[in-house]
Amino acid sequence: MKKILSYGMSLAMMATVSFSATSCIEETVPTNGFTEEQIKGSEKATEALLWGMPAKLNDINMFGDSRGFDWGYGAIMHIRDRQSGDCTRPYAQGYDWFARYEYNLYMGENSIFTQYLWNSYYKYVQSANEMIKAVPDEANVSDAVKGMKGAGYAFRAMLYLDMARCWEYLPTDATSNINADGNDVLHLTVPIIDENSTEETIKNNPRVTREKMAEFILGDLKKAEELIPKLEPSSRTLPHLDCVYGLLARYYMWLEDYPKAYEYASKAIKETSTTPITKDQALSKTSGFNDISKWMWGIQQVKENSSVKSGLLNWTGWMSPETTFGYASAGTYPLIDYKLYSSISKTDWRKNLYSPGTLDKSYEWYIEYAADLENQDIPYNHWPACVAIKFRPANGAVGDPNIGAASAYPLMRVEEMYFIKIEAAAHSNAEEGKEELVDFMKEYRDPSYKCTATSQADIIKEIVHQKRIELWGEGQSFFDIKRLDYAVNNAYQGSNHEASAQLTTTRRPAWMNWVIVLTEQNNNAALVGWNNPDPTGKY
Repeated sequence: MKKILSYGMSLAMMATVSFSATSCIEETVPTNGFTEEQIKGSEKATEALLWGMPAKLNDINMFGDSRGFDWGYGAIMHIRDRQSGDCTRPYAQGYDWFARYEYNLYMGENSIFTQYLWNSYYKYVQSANEMIKAVPDEANVSDAVKGMKGAGYAFRAMLYLDMARCWEYLPTDATSNINADGNDVLHLTVPIIDENSTEETIKNNPRVTREKMAEFILGDLKKAEELIPKLEPSSRTLPHLDCVYGLLARYYMWLEDYPKAYEYASKAIKETSTTPITKDQALSKTSGFNDISKWMWGIQQVKENSSVKSGLLNWTGWMSPETTFGYASAGTYPLIDYKLYSSISKTDWRKNLYSPGTLDKSYEWYIEYAADLENQDIPYNHWPACVAIKFRPANGAVGDPNIGAASAYPLMRVEEMYFIKIEAAAHSNAEEGKEELVDFMKEYRDPSYKCTATSQADIIKEIVHQKRIELWGEGQSFFDIKRLDYAVNNAYQGSNHEASAQLTTTRRPAWMNWVIVLTEQNNNAALVGWNNPDPTGKY
């Protein structure tokens, strides 16, 4: 764990790891015993590729050795939460491998922290491209195979939508869209690599505009909408039609087409069989919040995953402080931002997902929970206020990573769709959005909830604020803050952010415009001179 002290200071200051997104083209067909011809149209081979997509999200040690932030898509979700200010951690003897993302250090093109984000996403895209390429468009493939291809389009759309929103340059208070090379990078996203890309084309593959990326993503989502109904019902680790509608809702929020976002969020709510999680479900001793059957889409880790086998590098190891394994139990507890925590009403049951610090007799659930921890020799009494107990080890197995880490984390929940719908309504009619917010909160979260905001801007802020509480730890707040040009302030009185993380911006932070790593520029001539400005040290 203590290796962070050397990695964080030395490796982050130079370009590291020679592979880049351009290397993805070298593996368009998986080497699992099938030839390319055997894969085409084969239900068995296609199914292997289908399940390979979610499995890839749990890959660890991309760089070939152990780094505490290198444990898959869940780690990227956590990075976005750290950059939003909603989540923080004590540095705890150097155990916090994610600290640099929150401190806004080493976020430039020569950093391993930047390299990790870029290479992870394009490796995930590679797996989706393999899935799509393996299924020809001929009419004689089975409906089951067509449905699998629809899932491939949905996965790829999710990834490119993430990437577009993370790397798209939007105006900030600390950097200019005219970069150091004198080029205007406003609204540029990332290069597109699809199933038809060749090694030659991706070596001269420019960042595409918001408009071109939007066209590409919408094309994938429309294909997914057409094909995915043929996918046989299965685990929520795979997307289905409700998830496609959910992705379309996210897509239209990104483009600020709020009527369309409202339409597709409503479709997702109608299509899904899931409902907002209840207090009893969320506070269950054995599964807690992390029950994939309650979500539209999630990742279910299993004991065979390399992340689970590692003991340390997995969602539970980082997000569940009550375990006796993992970083979260070593003092680098996951914390909700103190100001965000303080804003949660005591009549809102979501407050029970976080430690009140000193035991407050009004928290009856927490008193009982603390007694359970004491019986298991979990040192809860050392926890500061705001420690998150939202995500718990599977089956309550606090000491066995083979069981406890075989848990799940969410990619999409119906609650997000409600909040998209509510915010989208408020952009058209503030009072309508306010009314929908009050209805949702009273029915599902806080029977005493009142919204005192009156102006449209304040109503939208309150909607987003409640959404941030709802989706804490799930990596979504980043996108709302960036889209709506909201400031991040970690430097208030009583802040529980480490001193190095107590940064303040006046609008969206410059660190939300992610930088393209240098190794990719070395392999893709079209990117040279077209990078986002380095935000490091700008605040």
